[in-house]
Amino acid sequence: MLYPFSASIPPAARRRWLPGLAVGLALVGCSPRPEGRAGDGASAASQELLLVSYAVTKGAYDRILPRFEADWKARTGQAISVKTSYGGSGSQTRAIIDGLDADVATLALAGDVLKLQENGLVQPGWEKDLPDGSIITHSVVAFVTRDGNPRGVRTWADLAKPGISVVTANPKTSGGARWNFLGLWGSISQTGGSEAQAKAYVGSVYRNVDNLPKDAREASDVFLKRGQGDVLLNYENEAILAKRSGDLKAPFIVPEVNIRIEGPVTVVDRNVDRKGTRQAAEALAAYLQSEPAQEIFAEEGFRPVSPGVWSRVKGRFAPVKTLFSADDFGGWKQINATFFAKDGVWDQLFSRSR
Repeated sequence: MLYPFSASIPPAARRRWLPGLAVGLALVGCSPRPEGRAGDGASAASQELLLVSYAVTKGAYDRILPRFEADWKARTGQAISVKTSYGGSGSQTRAIIDGLDADVATLALAGDVLKLQENGLVQPGWEKDLPDGSIITHSVVAFVTRDGNPRGVRTWADLAKPGISVVTANPKTSGGARWNFLGLWGSISQTGGSEAQAKAYVGSVYRNVDNLPKDAREASDVFLKRGQGDVLLNYENEAILAKRSGDLKAPFIVPEVNIRIEGPVTVVDRNVDRKGTRQAAEALAAYLQSEPAQEIFAEEGFRPVSPGVWSRVKGRFAPVKTLFSADDFGGWKQINATFFAKDGVWDQLFSRSR
């Protein structure tokens, strides 16, 4: 099963479930395997995978997964079925840790994959398995306002104005909400402000938040369907979807200073090795970086990581002048420890803003 787009993966960067085995293959998931391991590769009549993802990716995967299944069948002769589970990224991460039998996880942020690694489900070095740090989608934070933007919300600073009602999800359960938090913080820290100024500003914004939905999709529903709030902070792709569906009439705002939201993919090593599904799971993970999959992600409002696809579709997306990333905060291990661990900055600010 040859996937030409994966040929650039450095052999040294690919993990092997036979320790010490050196295999210089440009075949995704075609590593040797013990004889008789049921469900691994094309030896079985059919195979099933479970993809666990965060809520707002469903529309994309409803289109991508049938194509992968057909591609796998054409290349191997084996029928495959990819089942799915969706929810807030933090909640999905906890579910996998607690036993949800995921073969592949596409979570909202690398910080959640690190939690799987810390619990022994994913091997260290997962981000080197595929190009671009195993990232499959990009996005940015968008502001969705009421028709005509009656409260005049246009910049990050406007969110802290007295009387503005802000809707954003809960960072304890939602990956999108953590990106929103970093967008808020970085709008100060990445433009010359101090830590004290960032903390004061973010605390002011959260005092304008009336409730914290569990994930990005529920936050959209709270704002668009229940009519709560003056402004919604959410993924750009969610705003694009709302425009396409007719739920959003007014233009949405993409701040010129923004954070590059990165959505990773990982094979859940402990599960695939136990179930014998590594070959298919690695093929699915790699397929998500292929041009057919990246084109669908772009059509669903995500910014593709494929340079070729991005060059064709970038005119559909709002320009961003200053784009910072998780690396500017020290990476997700540092972010989790500083902002979202017990008694971290989020806990401190939330207790003060209530």
